[in-house]
Amino acid sequence: MKPGKELIFLPLGGSGEIGMNVNLYGCNGKWIMVDLGMTFADPNLPGIELVLPDLSFIEDRQKDLLGIVLTHGHEDHIGAIPYLVGDFDVPLFATPFTAGLIRKKLIEEGIERDVELNVVPLEGEVNLGPFKCRYVPLAHSIPEGNALLIETPYGKIFHTGDWKLDEAPVLGVPSTAEELTALGDEGILALVGDSTNVFNPEASGSETGVREGLDRVIAGHKGRVLVTTFASNAARLHTLGEVAKDTGRKICVVGRSLDRILEVSKSVGYLTDFPPTVSHEEAMKVPRDRLLIVSTGAQGEARAALSRIAEGDHPHIKLERGDLVVYSSKQIPGNEISIGRVQNALAARGIEIITDRQAHVHVSGHPGVPELESMYGWIRPQISIPVHGERRHMEEHARLARRFGVQEAVVPVNGSAIRLAPGKPQIISHEPVGRLVLDGDVILPADGATMLARRRMMHNGLIAVFVVIDGKNRLVAPPQVQSHGVPVEDDRDEFIDDCVSAASEAAAKARSNGEDALAEAIRVAVRRTARDWTGKKPITEVTVTRIKG
Repeated sequence: MKPGKELIFLPLGGSGEIGMNVNLYGCNGKWIMVDLGMTFADPNLPGIELVLPDLSFIEDRQKDLLGIVLTHGHEDHIGAIPYLVGDFDVPLFATPFTAGLIRKKLIEEGIERDVELNVVPLEGEVNLGPFKCRYVPLAHSIPEGNALLIETPYGKIFHTGDWKLDEAPVLGVPSTAEELTALGDEGILALVGDSTNVFNPEASGSETGVREGLDRVIAGHKGRVLVTTFASNAARLHTLGEVAKDTGRKICVVGRSLDRILEVSKSVGYLTDFPPTVSHEEAMKVPRDRLLIVSTGAQGEARAALSRIAEGDHPHIKLERGDLVVYSSKQIPGNEISIGRVQNALAARGIEIITDRQAHVHVSGHPGVPELESMYGWIRPQISIPVHGERRHMEEHARLARRFGVQEAVVPVNGSAIRLAPGKPQIISHEPVGRLVLDGDVILPADGATMLARRRMMHNGLIAVFVVIDGKNRLVAPPQVQSHGVPVEDDRDEFIDDCVSAASEAAAKARSNGEDALAEAIRVAVRRTARDWTGKKPITEVTVTRIKG
C-alpha cells in the first residue's frame, strides 16, 4: 500500500474472530493503532497458550506510527502489549484503570522503563498528528470501557470498543442517550463497532439483575459456594462482594489475575467497599454455609484455580459433595471441551453446578440487537464497519446497519484496507496478516516450521534412527531406533526390529552414494515401515555418525 491523501481503516486482528483486537487508522500516510490484544490457543497449537497478532504491516511503517490508544483493559484488547510493544518506539495512551493493568504487565516483563505509558483522564483527549481521539465512556464488564471519537480531516469515526447499555451500572458513569445523540449531531462518517452479540434478540441486561439472581441461588445453600467468572469483570467482583454481604458469607478470592484486578481497581478508586477477604488457609476453617469463594477458570483453563480445585489438586481450597459451583460467565465458543472437562470432574465429586442456563447469574458485556439499534439511532453514521466478531456476526451486523438507513456497510477481514474517504468506502487492498505464538519465552509464527513439526508429532509421532558408518559407508553396528508417540503399544519390540531391518537394508543398498543420500534412504525405508504397521506417517529423523578407520 502506498501512502496517499486518504483515510484508511485496517484491522490486523479481531475481524472474523472474537479476540486479538488490533486496529489501525491511517490518515495521509500517518497511523495510529487502537488496541493491541491477544487470544488463547486452540488444540491445533499444542503446547501454546497465548496467540499474538503479526504486526509486520505496521512494523514496516513504524516511523509513521504515532501512538497506540487503548479502549479498555480486557486481555483481547491489551494482552499482547508486553510481548510486542517493544518493537515500536511509540507512546501508549489509556485511562487510569486500563493504564494500571498495563503497568502491571510491563513491570512483570521488566520493561516498564522502556515504554512510555500516558494516563488519560476520563473523557480526556489524545492528539496525534491528524488524529484527535476523544474518550467516550460506555458501559462494559470492566471499569472504564470506552468508545473513541476519532476526528480526522476527512470526518469523524466512532470506534465503539466493547460496550453495552446498562441503566444501573455498578461501576462508572457511561454516556447518556442525550450525550451520544449530541455526538451524532456533530456528523459521524463511520461507526466501527462490536458485533459479538448481534444474534441476541434481547438487550444484554443490567448487572443489578445479576446480584438478585446470585442472591436467590446462594441464599440458604448449606454447603460452600464457589462462583467462577472472568477475572477482569470488575463489575461482577463488585456484585459478588455485595452478594457475600447479602448472604452472610465471608469471601475468599482464588487466582492471581483476580488479585491483580482487585489491587488495580482499588488503586484508582473502584471496589473500595469490597468486603475484607479471608486467606485460602482461613477459608477452609469457615463454616461451609458461611463461605463464598470467587475463582478464576470459567473457561476451563487447565492451569486456572477452578481446574485444580475440580481435580482436587489445589493446595488449600477443597470442595466436596453438597457444595455448589456457579458459572457467572458466558461460555466462549471453542472452549466447550475444556469447560466440559472441568464440569465433569466437579460432577464426579458430587458437586452441584449452576450456569446461566439454569439461573440469572450472568449478563453479557456486549450489545444485543436492541442496543445496537439504539446506538445507530443516536450516532447515525454514514458508514458501518462491523468488527469484533466471526464472519457471520459481522455480516449480520452489516444487515442491521443497512436496515437502520446506514448508507454503506463494509465487512472487513483481518488485513482488509478500507478507504473511508475520500469517495465511496471500499476495500482497496489486502495486507499481510498472521498469527504469532508465545512458546515459552519465544515468539514464533503460528504457521512456521516449529509449530508445523509439533503438530505433525502430535498427530503422527516421531521416530529417531541413529547409524554409525565407516569410511566406506558401511554400518559399523546395527542401527538404533527410538519411537515416540507411534501407536504400536504391546508390539513395540517387534516394530523396532522391523525398523532396524529396514534401516540396515536401505543402508546396504545406498552404500555407494553420499552420506546425505544414505540418510535419506534410511529415513524413507523406516517411515514406510511405520506406515505399513500403523497407517501413520511419523516424523522420521536419521542421525549419521562416521568413524575413522
